[in-house]
Amino acid sequence: MIKSIMPLSVIISLRFFGLFIVLPVISVYAMNLQGATTTIVGIIVGGYALTQMIFQVPFGIMSDKLGRKGTIILGLILFGLGSIICSVSNDILTLLLGRLMQGAGAIGAVVTATISDLVKEEQRPKAMALMGGSIAMAFAFAMILGPTLGSWLGVQSLFIITAVIAFASIFVLIKAVPNPPKITHTYNKKGAVTSVLFNKNLLKMNLTNFLQKGFMTFAFMIIPMVLIKHFEWSMSDLWKVYMPATIFGVLAMGPAAILAEKKGKYKEVLIAGIIFFAISYLVIGTSSSATIFAIGVVLFFIGFNVHEPIMQSLASKYAKVHQRGFVLGVFNSYGYFGTFIGGLLGGVFFEKVNLFDIVIAIAAICIAWAIMIFTLPNPLKKQTAYLNLDDYDKSKFSNFENSDIIDEWYVNDTENLLIVKYDKDKISEDELKSTLK
Repeated sequence: MIKSIMPLSVIISLRFFGLFIVLPVISVYAMNLQGATTTIVGIIVGGYALTQMIFQVPFGIMSDKLGRKGTIILGLILFGLGSIICSVSNDILTLLLGRLMQGAGAIGAVVTATISDLVKEEQRPKAMALMGGSIAMAFAFAMILGPTLGSWLGVQSLFIITAVIAFASIFVLIKAVPNPPKITHTYNKKGAVTSVLFNKNLLKMNLTNFLQKGFMTFAFMIIPMVLIKHFEWSMSDLWKVYMPATIFGVLAMGPAAILAEKKGKYKEVLIAGIIFFAISYLVIGTSSSATIFAIGVVLFFIGFNVHEPIMQSLASKYAKVHQRGFVLGVFNSYGYFGTFIGGLLGGVFFEKVNLFDIVIAIAAICIAWAIMIFTLPNPLKKQTAYLNLDDYDKSKFSNFENSDIIDEWYVNDTENLLIVKYDKDKISEDELKSTLK
């Protein structure tokens, strides 16, 4: 599995690296361009996510019709061209155009679909966790390199680096990603769209993604602006905050992933991250010195990195196998919209509302968010059996219907396998097999 999906994880993480590398400095850079207002700057910070949300469905349809690789290449070309436009922009509207074009190369859902084609269905949660971890590491490196290279070479150079990454990713795609085999499946039943859209657990995960991404872009709108305007830092000093924040954030990722993935304590990890979000914003909004402000930024990064590696994997666990593509599409759309709204509100409120009032409101939202997650059940661990289809009586598959022992079952037609997820505390694999003889 690792060999199949690692190149794709590299491609998607490089794309996010290109988007993230400008986040620590773009609000300050954009404010110095002709025609800039804080509202437009806020849109620039999160605007890529708006076009990403709009274009992910058309790109998904295109990939089904024209093929995965060609669609990913088109998305990377758009991303690269948008980065070039950003690098040559001298006014705020040209920069906005470039950012929107960067997001229009919406390949996230297509990469997820390609991973689904390359790995067995039952391996998808692990694949999603690997991809989430890769994106989290890309975020970490971008936070260190962005302000460092931005102050040394100029922010325009970050966009040039992003363009180079985009076109280099095309080479990786062509050379390292195999053409996926087409594996077909037969499912015992197709869940209705409403069962996904109104599933309480999935709604809680969607709102979590919306809030997490919204707080991220809101933070990146205000952090550099406060440090430079209120504490009189220069752009070359920003790395002094982002580097330790990133280091502590990365250190928090490992224990969080182990607690969630190995111990099954997903809910507890999410609540811990929310607590860090609330405390971090309160520290940021009440700090009287740059040192205390920096501590708030460190706490924010810990909260964000505690969440990021487990989000996609956890969302997929609340869906049946045949629903996961749709579930993750909706889940990511909430995240993209949150990214856009966070940047927009950061721009609108920055000069019009007192920062203390803003962080009190955010803390209140975090309390409600934590209460919501407290009601989220941790997903149960299920055992999976892989049975040769020819060895069993197909007429007895109906025994699985309406069973509280069997979580779900489906047939891998290509590999002639029956896959059954069951509660190992209620039935053994041998007993399961005997019911099908």
